[in-house]
Amino acid sequence: MKSKHWSGVLGAGLLAGLIAALSMTLVMALLRWTLGLPSPSELVGERLVPQLTIEQFIGFIERFGGYNQLKQVGVSSVLGGQLVFGAVAGLVYAAIVERSRARDPERTWRWGISRHGWLVVLGLITLAWIVSLVALWPVLGANFRGLPPGQARFATLLGLLVAYTTFGLTLAFTYRLLTQHASVAQPVPVGARPIRRRTFLVGGAGVVIALATGGIVRRLYQLATFAYDGLRYQGPDIQPITPNDQFYSVTKNIIDPSVAQAAWRLEITGLVAQPRSYSYADLAALPAIMQETTLMCISNAVGDGLMSNAVWKGVPLRTLLEAAGPQAGIRELLLHGADGYTDTIPLEKAMEPTTLVVYEMNGEPLPPIHGYPARVVVPGLYGEKSVKWVTRIDLIDYDAKGFYEQQGWGPNFVIPIHSRFHGPNIDNPLPVNQITTIIGTALGSNQGVSRVEVSTDDGRTWNDAQITYPGTRLTWVFWKYDWRPMQPGEYRWVVRATDGNGLLQTAEERGITPQGSTGYHKLTVRVGA
Repeated sequence: MKSKHWSGVLGAGLLAGLIAALSMTLVMALLRWTLGLPSPSELVGERLVPQLTIEQFIGFIERFGGYNQLKQVGVSSVLGGQLVFGAVAGLVYAAIVERSRARDPERTWRWGISRHGWLVVLGLITLAWIVSLVALWPVLGANFRGLPPGQARFATLLGLLVAYTTFGLTLAFTYRLLTQHASVAQPVPVGARPIRRRTFLVGGAGVVIALATGGIVRRLYQLATFAYDGLRYQGPDIQPITPNDQFYSVTKNIIDPSVAQAAWRLEITGLVAQPRSYSYADLAALPAIMQETTLMCISNAVGDGLMSNAVWKGVPLRTLLEAAGPQAGIRELLLHGADGYTDTIPLEKAMEPTTLVVYEMNGEPLPPIHGYPARVVVPGLYGEKSVKWVTRIDLIDYDAKGFYEQQGWGPNFVIPIHSRFHGPNIDNPLPVNQITTIIGTALGSNQGVSRVEVSTDDGRTWNDAQITYPGTRLTWVFWKYDWRPMQPGEYRWVVRATDGNGLLQTAEERGITPQGSTGYHKLTVRVGA
């Protein structure tokens, strides 16, 4: 074939491949928006992130300027990869089809697509689907509308098949339109050169598809977690019970689940005599308790605000487990969220009466970003163990690794004694010989707080603070200390707490990895004349 003709057909293949990739992306975005099927961007992230070490994970976050920025880079990379795949597939398709046509230029094909063309399309669909099946199998059980993992895996695989089929058919028929003269419904001769008018029309259709895809992607972007992931609750005005819209938020997701109550089920499976499945109505009909509990993220640095307190309503997890009949030999529970997140808790912890499956938060249904319709609350352990959007609980006899455990977080997830200052504002010098009320919080894991001490001389001497909100053994306390500095200058404030069992907070300074931070919160303040 002449080089000029080759450049024409390869150009047609490139354009057809890009349009096919855009069409596939549009279908994937629509399936994500309407049915909650995870997109390739989410699936690839879910597969790769747990494989990183903690050092690699933190390194990437720092390199890209934050977890949200890393998520956006990941999404852009996968979307770009889909376009590259489409372009390459289009070039390959054009080369194979035109070589087969050159061997028999007089032959006509039904729909204008040769047997080799159909084989290439079938091969691309099959290859993409099988690669997805093998590479992404562990994370295919996610469904952002709340389907249980088994049903979710089937739905995700079916959705990917629909998207890949859309790609293949769009590639074949778009290339056919670009390189044939006759109507698409008629058998036509092969080997014709690309047609400028059709190239223009097909290119225009590609622009429309791109605009439609962009519109859906923008809509999904508006639903993304970037606006609230990493939300902290801190400052002099915080309250003992955190308002729902100010409760700290940390999520691995690009877009959090929006679970359909009618589709949601909570399954109790694994080593049980009788596997159980609960609808929302089933769960809400069980005897419930109200329980105030403070949650704290393992990423909460000393003095940081990734902790909050709420009154939860729900059912003791023990009630659900006993109804299923746990068998002998169980080591731990593997919890699954609708977003594909997994984590583990020991059986002994699961059987404690304070470990709950909750569906209300501060007298309201759980907000979507905090786990609607149901989440687990595990007092005394870091927040990652309180799995949101919970859909399945497996009772297992081996040591499983959850989403972040696979990176190397842990193995101890018990919250250490924690205390912090949250007021007053110290941006400006404090007054001399006037009372300044220092305020803060303290948390004793799930053992309560019996004492808070404040030092204003960098730990050389200590004074008891007054506990103004005692909470419960499962919550933080609020405290205050009235301080009258008699001389101007620079002072070093330090705070420490003692839990309900008399254990003093450790002064050992430790970063957040791999078991959460420890040490005393310290502030340098200035006192002026």
